[in-house]
Amino acid sequence: MNLLYKAITHTLFAIAVLLLPIYVFAQTSGDQRGLKDYYRDYFPMGVAVTAKQLADSAQQNFILTHFNSLTAENAMKMGPIHPKEDLFFWKDADAIVAFAQKHNLKVRGHNLCWHNQTPKWIFYDEFGKQVSKEVLLQRLKDHIYAVVGRYKGQIYAWDVVNEAVSDEPDQLLRNSLWYQICGEDFIYKAFQYAHEADPKAILFYNDYNTENPDKRQRIYKLLKKMRNKGVPVHAIGLQAHWTFKDPSQERLESTLKLFASLGLKIQITELDVSIYADGNLQDKTVIAPVSILTPEREQQQAEQYSMIFKVFRNYKKCISGVTFWNLSDKYSWLDNFPVRGRKNYPLLFDTQLKPKKAYWNVVKF
Repeated sequence: MNLLYKAITHTLFAIAVLLLPIYVFAQTSGDQRGLKDYYRDYFPMGVAVTAKQLADSAQQNFILTHFNSLTAENAMKMGPIHPKEDLFFWKDADAIVAFAQKHNLKVRGHNLCWHNQTPKWIFYDEFGKQVSKEVLLQRLKDHIYAVVGRYKGQIYAWDVVNEAVSDEPDQLLRNSLWYQICGEDFIYKAFQYAHEADPKAILFYNDYNTENPDKRQRIYKLLKKMRNKGVPVHAIGLQAHWTFKDPSQERLESTLKLFASLGLKIQITELDVSIYADGNLQDKTVIAPVSILTPEREQQQAEQYSMIFKVFRNYKKCISGVTFWNLSDKYSWLDNFPVRGRKNYPLLFDTQLKPKKAYWNVVKF
């Protein structure tokens, strides 16, 4: 009996040894790959994150499976990181950079100069009076030197100026306080200061509605002017807050061709695909807060993602990165926007971090 038991044990052990390589291969092949692995030969795959997400082990592991580039969703914007002239809040930004360094991930810096999330002290003195152009540019310089300098060599690219081009067809630049006080010089100076603070960093102009023909031309006009002036702008970021039916393939391809013609690298910096088509809705009361991802709309979203990434792959020579704006449908900045109380489902992963139809459309090519 003992001999029979030993013989069976040895046989089972031998079978296990033979099957082990097959098991390991199965665990590391096809279906076990993350998003970044499918696109290894194309471009880095990034995601906007918070320090809180990186402190959660489940989300942390999920990020490491699917992405190899990080952007701070809010932690590096001027308001959160520099709330008072003599106060910097480094904790969250430091945590994101430290996580990336530990796991050998790229980091995009977002952003250095924007009309939103800018603290009031930047524009006003202690008496509530608007500061002069000279004072404002000095404050911008000090801010950029401090932030870019702190992460020099750790952040490879920065969104230097965000959304400076107007949405109005008869205006080139947005009538922000930056523009009212400095004119267009604030744009040129921001790039100059960022380049001085880290000469090796890739510097981006970042904007939305880049696929809209009218706004696209205004952005092109600004960038061409900057290039002609010798401003150190190296790349353009297309925010890509799109919907299940916009942009069309033709508009997307036209956008990529136009900006590539300037000799600029292109990145998709804030990608999501809304299941609603009212992102620019002005009257926020006309649509009831419906929060359902129907099978029909999920299929339409999946088809739109399929088209988008097909175009990206075709233009891989000029696209140097793709970043999703948020991790999964569990949380998106599009929740409650533009309709309060309405949930959106704009990403590749559902509220349980499971792949959606859109994910499989993106990775199966």
